[in-house]
Amino acid sequence: MNVLLPAFAGVLLLAVLLSSLANRTILSTAALFLVAGFLLGDGVLGVMPIAPDDEIVGTLAELALFAVLFTDGMRVGWAELREAWKLPGRALGWGLPLTLLVTAVGAHYLVGLGWIESLLIGAILSPTDPVFAAALVGNEKVPPRLRRLLNVESGVNDGLALPFVMVFLAVAAGSDNLHLGELALELGVGVLIGVAVPWLAIRLERTRWFSASTAYEPLNALAIGLLVLALGKATHGNLFLAAFCAGITVATFGERQRESFEHFGELIAELFKLGALLVFGALISPALLGSVGWAGWVFAILALIVARPVAIWVSFLGSRLGVREQAAAAWFGPKGFASVVYGLIVLASGIAAAQQVFQLVAVTIVASILLHSSTDILVARWFDDEREVPAWYGAARRLRGRVRGRDDGEKPT
Repeated sequence: MNVLLPAFAGVLLLAVLLSSLANRTILSTAALFLVAGFLLGDGVLGVMPIAPDDEIVGTLAELALFAVLFTDGMRVGWAELREAWKLPGRALGWGLPLTLLVTAVGAHYLVGLGWIESLLIGAILSPTDPVFAAALVGNEKVPPRLRRLLNVESGVNDGLALPFVMVFLAVAAGSDNLHLGELALELGVGVLIGVAVPWLAIRLERTRWFSASTAYEPLNALAIGLLVLALGKATHGNLFLAAFCAGITVATFGERQRESFEHFGELIAELFKLGALLVFGALISPALLGSVGWAGWVFAILALIVARPVAIWVSFLGSRLGVREQAAAAWFGPKGFASVVYGLIVLASGIAAAQQVFQLVAVTIVASILLHSSTDILVARWFDDEREVPAWYGAARRLRGRVRGRDDGEKPT
Protein backbone atom coordinates (compact mmCIF):
# COMPACT_ATOMS: atom_id res chain seq x y z
CA MET A 1 0.00 0.00 0.00
CA ASN A 2 2.95 2.35 0.59
CA VAL A 3 3.66 2.24 -3.13
CA LEU A 4 0.18 1.58 -4.52
CA LEU A 5 -1.49 4.62 -2.92
CA PRO A 6 0.90 7.30 -4.25
CA ALA A 7 0.97 5.58 -7.64
CA PHE A 8 -2.84 5.60 -7.81
CA ALA A 9 -2.99 9.24 -6.64
CA GLY A 10 -0.48 10.36 -9.26
CA VAL A 11 -2.19 8.57 -12.14
CA LEU A 12 -5.58 9.81 -10.92
CA LEU A 13 -4.36 13.41 -10.98
CA LEU A 14 -3.06 12.90 -14.52
CA ALA A 15 -6.40 11.39 -15.54
CA VAL A 16 -8.29 14.35 -14.09
CA LEU A 17 -6.07 16.81 -15.97
CA LEU A 18 -6.64 14.89 -19.22
CA SER A 19 -10.33 14.12 -18.66
CA SER A 20 -11.64 16.95 -20.83
CA LEU A 21 -9.48 15.80 -23.71
CA ALA A 22 -10.54 12.18 -23.13
CA ASN A 23 -14.22 13.15 -23.41
CA ARG A 24 -13.62 14.59 -26.89
CA THR A 25 -11.20 12.02 -28.31
CA ILE A 26 -10.42 8.31 -28.30
CA LEU A 27 -8.08 8.83 -25.34
CA SER A 28 -9.32 6.45 -22.66
CA THR A 29 -9.02 6.90 -18.91
CA ALA A 30 -9.37 3.11 -18.46
CA ALA A 31 -6.52 2.48 -20.90
CA LEU A 32 -4.41 5.13 -19.13
CA PHE A 33 -4.64 3.28 -15.80
CA LEU A 34 -4.03 -0.09 -17.45
CA VAL A 35 -0.89 1.17 -19.22
CA ALA A 36 0.32 2.97 -16.08
CA GLY A 37 -0.04 -0.24 -14.06
CA PHE A 38 1.83 -2.16 -16.77
CA LEU A 39 4.72 0.32 -16.73
CA LEU A 40 4.90 0.54 -12.93
CA GLY A 41 4.53 -3.22 -12.43
CA ASP A 42 7.19 -5.80 -11.74
CA GLY A 43 7.64 -6.64 -15.42
CA VAL A 44 8.84 -3.18 -16.52
CA LEU A 45 9.94 -0.57 -13.92
CA GLY A 46 9.36 -2.69 -10.81
CA VAL A 47 8.00 0.28 -8.84
CA MET A 48 4.78 -1.51 -7.94
CA PRO A 49 5.51 -5.24 -7.60
CA ILE A 50 2.20 -7.09 -7.28
CA ALA A 51 1.59 -10.84 -7.53
CA PRO A 52 -1.72 -12.44 -8.61
CA ASP A 53 -2.11 -14.12 -5.21
CA ASP A 54 -1.78 -10.84 -3.26
CA GLU A 55 -4.94 -10.17 -1.26
CA ILE A 56 -5.29 -6.63 -2.63
CA VAL A 57 -5.75 -7.96 -6.17
CA GLY A 58 -8.83 -10.12 -5.60
CA THR A 59 -10.33 -7.76 -3.03
CA LEU A 60 -10.05 -4.66 -5.22
CA ALA A 61 -11.39 -6.41 -8.33
CA GLU A 62 -14.34 -7.78 -6.35
CA LEU A 63 -15.16 -4.40 -4.78
CA ALA A 64 -14.90 -2.65 -8.14
CA LEU A 65 -17.30 -5.07 -9.79
CA PHE A 66 -19.72 -4.82 -6.86
CA ALA A 67 -19.72 -0.99 -6.96
CA VAL A 68 -20.17 -0.89 -10.73
CA LEU A 69 -23.08 -3.35 -10.70
CA PHE A 70 -24.77 -1.56 -7.79
CA THR A 71 -24.70 1.79 -9.60
CA ASP A 72 -25.66 0.15 -12.91
CA GLY A 73 -28.70 -1.43 -11.29
CA MET A 74 -29.87 1.99 -10.12
CA ARG A 75 -30.27 3.11 -13.72
CA VAL A 76 -33.33 0.88 -14.17
CA GLY A 77 -36.29 0.22 -11.91
CA TRP A 78 -38.43 -2.92 -11.96
CA ALA A 79 -41.03 -1.34 -14.27
CA GLU A 80 -38.38 -0.36 -16.84
CA LEU A 81 -36.69 -3.74 -16.46
CA ARG A 82 -39.96 -5.59 -17.07
CA GLU A 83 -40.67 -3.52 -20.19
CA ALA A 84 -37.16 -3.93 -21.56
CA TRP A 85 -36.59 -7.58 -20.61
CA LYS A 86 -37.34 -9.05 -24.02
CA LEU A 87 -34.05 -7.98 -25.65
CA PRO A 88 -31.79 -8.72 -22.64
CA GLY A 89 -33.58 -12.07 -22.36
CA ARG A 90 -32.45 -12.94 -25.87
CA ALA A 91 -28.89 -11.82 -25.12
CA LEU A 92 -28.79 -13.86 -21.90
CA GLY A 93 -30.72 -16.92 -23.04
CA TRP A 94 -28.97 -17.29 -26.39
CA GLY A 95 -26.08 -14.86 -26.48
CA LEU A 96 -24.27 -15.95 -23.32
CA PRO A 97 -24.17 -19.72 -24.01
CA LEU A 98 -23.35 -19.13 -27.69
CA THR A 99 -20.50 -16.78 -26.76
CA LEU A 100 -19.25 -19.42 -24.32
CA LEU A 101 -19.32 -22.17 -26.97
CA VAL A 102 -17.72 -20.13 -29.79
CA THR A 103 -14.96 -18.96 -27.42
CA ALA A 104 -14.39 -22.54 -26.25
CA VAL A 105 -14.06 -23.77 -29.84
CA GLY A 106 -11.43 -21.10 -30.49
CA ALA A 107 -9.47 -22.00 -27.34
CA HIS A 108 -9.53 -25.71 -28.23
CA TYR A 109 -8.52 -25.50 -31.89
CA LEU A 110 -6.29 -22.41 -31.84
CA VAL A 111 -4.46 -22.87 -28.54
CA GLY A 112 -4.81 -26.63 -28.14
CA LEU A 113 -6.44 -26.68 -24.70
CA GLY A 114 -8.59 -29.63 -23.64
CA TRP A 115 -12.35 -29.26 -23.98
CA ILE A 116 -12.99 -28.75 -20.26
CA GLU A 117 -10.34 -26.04 -19.98
CA SER A 118 -11.64 -24.45 -23.20
CA LEU A 119 -15.19 -24.40 -21.83
CA LEU A 120 -13.80 -22.88 -18.63
CA ILE A 121 -12.20 -20.03 -20.61
CA GLY A 122 -15.46 -19.59 -22.53
CA ALA A 123 -17.37 -19.25 -19.25
CA ILE A 124 -14.84 -16.73 -17.88
CA LEU A 125 -14.96 -14.55 -20.99
CA SER A 126 -18.71 -14.77 -21.70
CA PRO A 127 -19.86 -12.00 -19.28
CA THR A 128 -20.06 -8.52 -20.76
CA ASP A 129 -19.22 -5.30 -18.98
CA PRO A 130 -20.57 -1.84 -19.87
CA VAL A 131 -17.83 -0.07 -17.91
CA PHE A 132 -15.72 0.33 -21.02
CA ALA A 133 -18.72 1.48 -23.06
CA ALA A 134 -19.63 4.25 -20.63
CA ALA A 135 -20.05 6.86 -23.36
CA LEU A 136 -22.62 4.61 -25.03
CA VAL A 137 -24.58 3.56 -21.93
CA GLY A 138 -24.71 7.10 -20.56
CA ASN A 139 -25.47 8.91 -23.82
CA GLU A 140 -29.05 10.13 -24.02
CA LYS A 141 -28.93 10.18 -27.84
CA VAL A 142 -28.28 6.44 -27.98
CA PRO A 143 -31.60 4.54 -28.22
CA PRO A 144 -32.85 3.73 -24.69
CA ARG A 145 -33.53 0.09 -25.54
CA LEU A 146 -29.87 -0.39 -26.55
CA ARG A 147 -28.63 1.24 -23.36
CA ARG A 148 -30.98 -0.89 -21.27
CA LEU A 149 -29.97 -4.00 -23.21
CA LEU A 150 -26.27 -3.53 -22.45
CA ASN A 151 -26.92 -2.44 -18.87
CA VAL A 152 -29.32 -5.24 -17.89
CA GLU A 153 -27.41 -7.95 -19.72
CA SER A 154 -24.08 -7.03 -18.16
CA GLY A 155 -25.57 -6.83 -14.68
CA VAL A 156 -27.21 -10.25 -14.81
CA ASN A 157 -24.74 -12.30 -16.84
CA ASP A 158 -21.89 -11.92 -14.34
CA GLY A 159 -23.87 -13.97 -11.85
CA LEU A 160 -25.19 -16.37 -14.49
CA ALA A 161 -21.68 -17.14 -15.74
CA LEU A 162 -20.40 -17.97 -12.25
CA PRO A 163 -22.08 -21.43 -12.00
CA PHE A 164 -20.55 -22.41 -15.35
CA VAL A 165 -17.12 -21.27 -14.16
CA MET A 166 -17.38 -23.25 -10.93
CA VAL A 167 -18.74 -26.41 -12.61
CA PHE A 168 -16.06 -26.49 -15.32
CA LEU A 169 -13.41 -25.66 -12.73
CA ALA A 170 -14.57 -28.58 -10.55
CA VAL A 171 -14.46 -30.95 -13.54
CA ALA A 172 -10.99 -29.70 -14.51
CA ALA A 173 -9.83 -30.35 -10.95
CA GLY A 174 -11.16 -33.90 -11.15
CA SER A 175 -13.88 -33.44 -8.55
CA ASP A 176 -16.76 -35.91 -8.50
CA ASN A 177 -19.04 -33.53 -6.59
CA LEU A 178 -20.01 -30.47 -8.67
CA HIS A 179 -21.86 -28.81 -5.76
CA LEU A 180 -24.75 -27.72 -7.98
CA GLY A 181 -27.04 -27.32 -4.97
CA GLU A 182 -24.58 -24.98 -3.29
CA LEU A 183 -24.26 -22.89 -6.44
CA ALA A 184 -28.04 -22.55 -6.75
CA LEU A 185 -28.26 -21.57 -3.08
CA GLU A 186 -25.51 -18.97 -3.55
CA LEU A 187 -27.40 -17.34 -6.43
CA GLY A 188 -30.71 -17.41 -4.55
CA VAL A 189 -29.23 -15.91 -1.38
CA GLY A 190 -27.63 -13.16 -3.46
CA VAL A 191 -30.95 -12.20 -5.02
CA LEU A 192 -32.74 -12.35 -1.63
CA ILE A 193 -30.21 -10.07 0.06
CA GLY A 194 -30.18 -7.70 -2.90
CA VAL A 195 -33.96 -7.25 -2.74
CA ALA A 196 -34.70 -7.50 0.99
CA VAL A 197 -32.04 -5.17 2.42
CA PRO A 198 -32.80 -2.08 0.26
CA TRP A 199 -36.57 -2.61 0.56
CA LEU A 200 -36.43 -2.75 4.35
CA ALA A 201 -34.06 0.23 4.57
CA ILE A 202 -36.30 2.40 2.37
CA ARG A 203 -39.41 1.34 4.27
CA LEU A 204 -37.71 2.26 7.55
CA GLU A 205 -36.88 5.74 6.32
CA ARG A 206 -40.52 6.34 5.43
CA THR A 207 -41.74 5.62 8.94
CA ARG A 208 -42.48 8.51 11.32
CA TRP A 209 -39.48 7.62 13.52
CA PHE A 210 -36.79 8.02 10.85
CA SER A 211 -35.88 10.65 8.27
CA ALA A 212 -32.60 11.32 6.46
CA SER A 213 -31.34 14.88 6.36
CA THR A 214 -30.43 16.50 3.05
CA ALA A 215 -26.72 16.34 3.86
CA TYR A 216 -26.85 12.63 4.72
CA GLU A 217 -29.27 11.53 1.99
CA PRO A 218 -26.50 10.47 -0.46
CA LEU A 219 -25.09 8.18 2.25
CA ASN A 220 -28.37 6.27 2.48
CA ALA A 221 -27.77 4.23 -0.66
CA LEU A 222 -24.08 3.88 0.26
CA ALA A 223 -25.07 2.36 3.61
CA ILE A 224 -27.47 0.00 1.81
CA GLY A 225 -24.72 -1.09 -0.57
CA LEU A 226 -22.24 -1.71 2.24
CA LEU A 227 -24.82 -3.73 4.19
CA VAL A 228 -25.62 -5.84 1.12
CA LEU A 229 -21.89 -6.43 0.62
CA ALA A 230 -21.35 -7.40 4.27
CA LEU A 231 -24.32 -9.78 4.37
CA GLY A 232 -23.34 -11.28 1.02
CA LYS A 233 -19.86 -11.98 2.36
CA ALA A 234 -21.19 -13.42 5.62
CA THR A 235 -23.72 -15.73 3.95
CA HIS A 236 -21.62 -16.57 0.85
CA GLY A 237 -24.38 -15.22 -1.39
CA ASN A 238 -23.52 -14.20 -4.93
CA LEU A 239 -22.20 -10.66 -4.47
CA PHE A 240 -22.65 -9.64 -8.09
CA LEU A 241 -26.30 -10.61 -8.35
CA ALA A 242 -26.88 -9.08 -4.91
CA ALA A 243 -25.32 -5.78 -6.03
CA PHE A 244 -27.34 -5.53 -9.23
CA CYS A 245 -30.60 -6.55 -7.53
CA ALA A 246 -29.96 -4.01 -4.76
CA GLY A 247 -29.49 -1.24 -7.30
CA ILE A 248 -32.72 -2.19 -9.09
CA THR A 249 -34.61 -2.33 -5.78
CA VAL A 250 -33.42 1.16 -4.79
CA ALA A 251 -34.42 2.48 -8.22
CA THR A 252 -37.85 0.84 -7.91
CA PHE A 253 -38.83 1.82 -4.37
CA GLY A 254 -36.57 4.79 -3.60
CA GLU A 255 -36.54 7.32 -6.42
CA ARG A 256 -35.35 10.03 -4.04
CA GLN A 257 -32.53 7.85 -2.74
CA ARG A 258 -31.47 7.03 -6.28
CA GLU A 259 -31.37 10.67 -7.37
CA SER A 260 -29.40 11.80 -4.34
CA PHE A 261 -26.85 8.99 -4.68
CA GLU A 262 -26.47 8.98 -8.47
CA HIS A 263 -23.50 11.34 -8.94
CA PHE A 264 -21.82 10.34 -5.68
CA GLY A 265 -22.21 6.64 -6.47
CA GLU A 266 -20.79 6.96 -9.97
CA LEU A 267 -17.68 8.63 -8.57
CA ILE A 268 -17.19 5.83 -6.03
CA ALA A 269 -17.61 3.16 -8.70
CA GLU A 270 -15.19 5.04 -10.96
CA LEU A 271 -12.51 5.17 -8.24
CA PHE A 272 -12.78 1.44 -7.55
CA LYS A 273 -12.75 0.68 -11.27
CA LEU A 274 -9.63 2.73 -11.93
CA GLY A 275 -7.85 1.29 -8.91
CA ALA A 276 -8.61 -2.25 -10.08
CA LEU A 277 -7.35 -1.43 -13.57
CA LEU A 278 -4.08 -0.07 -12.15
CA VAL A 279 -3.53 -3.25 -10.12
CA PHE A 280 -4.53 -5.51 -13.00
CA GLY A 281 -2.13 -3.67 -15.31
CA ALA A 282 0.69 -4.31 -12.82
CA LEU A 283 0.02 -8.06 -13.17
CA ILE A 284 0.58 -7.87 -16.93
CA SER A 285 4.25 -8.21 -17.82
CA PRO A 286 6.04 -8.38 -21.17
CA ALA A 287 6.83 -11.99 -20.36
CA LEU A 288 3.13 -12.79 -19.89
CA LEU A 289 2.16 -11.03 -23.13
CA GLY A 290 4.80 -12.98 -25.01
CA SER A 291 4.15 -16.33 -23.35
CA VAL A 292 0.79 -16.86 -25.06
CA GLY A 293 2.40 -16.81 -28.51
CA TRP A 294 0.77 -15.79 -31.78
CA ALA A 295 -1.99 -18.37 -31.33
CA GLY A 296 -2.98 -16.84 -27.98
CA TRP A 297 -3.21 -13.36 -29.47
CA VAL A 298 -5.22 -14.60 -32.44
CA PHE A 299 -7.56 -16.30 -29.99
CA ALA A 300 -7.91 -13.08 -27.96
CA ILE A 301 -8.82 -11.00 -31.01
CA LEU A 302 -11.24 -13.60 -32.37
CA ALA A 303 -12.89 -13.85 -28.94
CA LEU A 304 -13.74 -10.15 -29.29
CA ILE A 305 -14.56 -9.78 -32.99
CA VAL A 306 -16.11 -13.19 -33.73
CA ALA A 307 -17.55 -14.88 -30.63
CA ARG A 308 -19.73 -12.03 -29.38
CA PRO A 309 -20.87 -10.75 -32.82
CA VAL A 310 -21.88 -14.24 -33.96
CA ALA A 311 -23.76 -14.86 -30.74
CA ILE A 312 -25.58 -11.50 -30.94
CA TRP A 313 -26.48 -12.00 -34.60
CA VAL A 314 -28.06 -15.38 -33.85
CA SER A 315 -29.74 -14.11 -30.67
CA PHE A 316 -31.53 -11.23 -32.40
CA LEU A 317 -32.69 -13.00 -35.54
CA GLY A 318 -36.29 -11.95 -36.09
CA SER A 319 -36.11 -9.12 -33.57
CA ARG A 320 -36.84 -5.47 -34.36
CA LEU A 321 -33.44 -4.31 -33.25
CA GLY A 322 -31.90 -2.11 -35.96
CA VAL A 323 -28.64 -2.89 -37.73
CA ARG A 324 -26.76 -0.08 -35.98
CA GLU A 325 -28.05 -1.20 -32.59
CA GLN A 326 -27.14 -4.84 -33.25
CA ALA A 327 -23.67 -3.81 -34.40
CA ALA A 328 -23.12 -1.71 -31.26
CA ALA A 329 -24.40 -4.50 -28.99
CA ALA A 330 -22.17 -7.00 -30.77
CA TRP A 331 -19.07 -4.81 -30.48
CA PHE A 332 -19.57 -3.78 -26.87
CA GLY A 333 -19.33 -7.16 -25.27
CA PRO A 334 -16.06 -6.30 -23.52
CA LYS A 335 -14.53 -8.55 -20.90
CA GLY A 336 -14.19 -6.63 -17.66
CA PHE A 337 -14.07 -7.08 -13.92
CA ALA A 338 -16.10 -10.28 -13.73
CA SER A 339 -13.62 -11.95 -16.08
CA VAL A 340 -10.72 -10.60 -13.99
CA VAL A 341 -12.25 -12.02 -10.78
CA TYR A 342 -13.03 -15.39 -12.36
CA GLY A 343 -9.55 -15.57 -13.90
CA LEU A 344 -8.00 -14.98 -10.47
CA ILE A 345 -10.22 -17.72 -8.99
CA VAL A 346 -8.88 -20.17 -11.57
CA LEU A 347 -5.28 -19.04 -10.97
CA ALA A 348 -5.66 -19.76 -7.25
CA SER A 349 -7.35 -23.13 -7.87
CA GLY A 350 -4.17 -25.03 -8.62
CA ILE A 351 -5.49 -26.95 -11.63
CA ALA A 352 -2.86 -28.07 -14.15
CA ALA A 353 -3.79 -25.49 -16.78
CA ALA A 354 -4.39 -22.62 -14.32
CA GLN A 355 -1.46 -20.49 -15.51
CA GLN A 356 -2.27 -20.93 -19.20
CA VAL A 357 -5.96 -20.16 -18.65
CA PHE A 358 -5.13 -16.99 -16.71
CA GLN A 359 -2.66 -15.82 -19.38
CA LEU A 360 -5.23 -16.21 -22.16
CA VAL A 361 -7.89 -14.46 -20.09
CA ALA A 362 -5.44 -11.65 -19.25
CA VAL A 363 -4.45 -10.87 -22.86
CA THR A 364 -8.10 -10.98 -23.95
CA ILE A 365 -9.05 -8.48 -21.25
CA VAL A 366 -6.11 -6.24 -22.18
CA ALA A 367 -7.18 -6.27 -25.83
CA SER A 368 -10.78 -5.61 -24.79
CA ILE A 369 -9.91 -2.61 -22.63
CA LEU A 370 -7.72 -1.04 -25.30
CA LEU A 371 -10.22 -1.60 -28.11
CA HIS A 372 -13.56 -0.99 -26.42
CA SER A 373 -12.65 1.88 -24.11
CA SER A 374 -11.09 3.71 -27.06
CA THR A 375 -14.09 3.35 -29.37
CA ASP A 376 -17.04 4.11 -27.08
CA ILE A 377 -17.00 7.82 -28.01
CA LEU A 378 -16.88 7.02 -31.72
CA VAL A 379 -19.78 4.58 -31.58
CA ALA A 380 -21.83 6.95 -29.41
CA ARG A 381 -21.38 9.68 -32.03
CA TRP A 382 -22.64 7.23 -34.64
CA PHE A 383 -26.06 7.49 -33.01
CA ASP A 384 -25.95 11.28 -32.75
CA ASP A 385 -27.96 12.30 -35.81
CA GLU A 386 -27.96 15.92 -34.62
CA ARG A 387 -24.21 16.25 -34.25
CA GLU A 388 -22.70 19.42 -35.62
CA VAL A 389 -22.06 19.66 -39.38
CA PRO A 390 -19.90 22.19 -41.22
CA ALA A 391 -21.62 25.48 -42.01
CA TRP A 392 -20.92 25.04 -45.72
CA TYR A 393 -22.96 21.83 -45.79
CA GLY A 394 -26.28 23.63 -45.24
CA ALA A 395 -25.47 26.32 -47.85
CA ALA A 396 -24.46 23.71 -50.41
CA ARG A 397 -27.64 21.79 -49.77
CA ARG A 398 -29.81 24.90 -50.33
CA LEU A 399 -27.92 25.76 -53.54
CA ARG A 400 -28.42 22.22 -54.85
CA GLY A 401 -32.15 22.52 -54.17
CA ARG A 402 -32.36 25.77 -56.16
CA VAL A 403 -30.52 24.25 -59.13
CA ARG A 404 -32.88 21.29 -59.16
CA GLY A 405 -35.85 23.68 -59.02
CA ARG A 406 -34.66 25.52 -62.13
CA ASP A 407 -34.05 22.26 -63.98
CA ASP A 408 -37.63 21.21 -63.26
CA GLY A 409 -39.00 24.53 -64.54
CA GLU A 410 -39.89 25.75 -61.05
CA LYS A 411 -39.52 29.35 -59.99
CA PRO A 412 -36.57 29.67 -57.66
CA THR A 413 -37.41 30.71 -54.13
